[in-house]
Amino acid sequence: MKRREEPAPKPLPTPAVAKSKNPRAWLIAASLLLVAIGSGAYAVWRSVRPQVLALPQYVITAENVTVTPPPKWIRSDVKSEVVRDLNQAGPLSVLDEDLGERFYEAFAAHPWVAKVERVLKRPPAGVEVTLVYRRPVLMVQVTGGLLPLDAEGVQLPTADFSPLEARRYPRLSEFGAAMPPPAGTRWTDARVVAAAALAALLIDSWDELGLHHLAVASDPSASAGQIEFDLFTQAGTRIAWGAAPTAKPEGQAAATDKLSRLRRYHAEHNTLEGSRGPQVLDLRTPHGVEASPRTARRPNK
Repeated sequence: MKRREEPAPKPLPTPAVAKSKNPRAWLIAASLLLVAIGSGAYAVWRSVRPQVLALPQYVITAENVTVTPPPKWIRSDVKSEVVRDLNQAGPLSVLDEDLGERFYEAFAAHPWVAKVERVLKRPPAGVEVTLVYRRPVLMVQVTGGLLPLDAEGVQLPTADFSPLEARRYPRLSEFGAAMPPPAGTRWTDARVVAAAALAALLIDSWDELGLHHLAVASDPSASAGQIEFDLFTQAGTRIAWGAAPTAKPEGQAAATDKLSRLRRYHAEHNTLEGSRGPQVLDLRTPHGVEASPRTARRPNK
């Protein structure tokens, strides 16, 4: 008996696959879907952002901000003042995208800060700020008191100096009616700016040399490169210094050379005064120190 052959099984139907005639359309559709998801997430973030930023574990206070320790001449609490001003716009959070920029700008605007070198976030809610501070080098004597300046001629906060402390710095006399700029900004008077540069050079030798004050020796209308100064000792000797360190007049030595001559003269004579009292020491010559007698009263302290 012949065996009946069974029919071969029919192949399973292949699922229909939609083949797009335009692959770019699929890319666009997928991109739109991602944008929609991202937009939804961003909308949710915007709605909860204030609450998240205000969580205690993310809030920045003055206690968890570290800054470069200020030098002894700064009495102001620079860190607390800056953080206080920043908090006026709302609580500070380490999650703020622009936190570093805000800290940089706020510290850079403080009168005692010469430069902000770095701002770093320190998790979970800390900030570290590296600062370069201004150093007072000169007091400008005006009606009502003494105004502190740094080497660049920038006005510094006066509240950090007692009258006794202010008198310990080099002093620029005869500026009674001058109007100072706001703290943290530079003087526009070229004579004051030049005097600040000279005081910065002299400040570390000021007490050792027995100096008392400096004064502008040139005409008030002199250009910045023609401004000259005289120095005066406690006993009344006048030192014809000449141009400020910022100028390079012909026929005069560099400011550092002048200081070396003056220090050498002091070391050799143990004083800048003459054998008979106050004298004139001229440093404007190309070489050496020229001394001549001078009759003068001791300047008022």
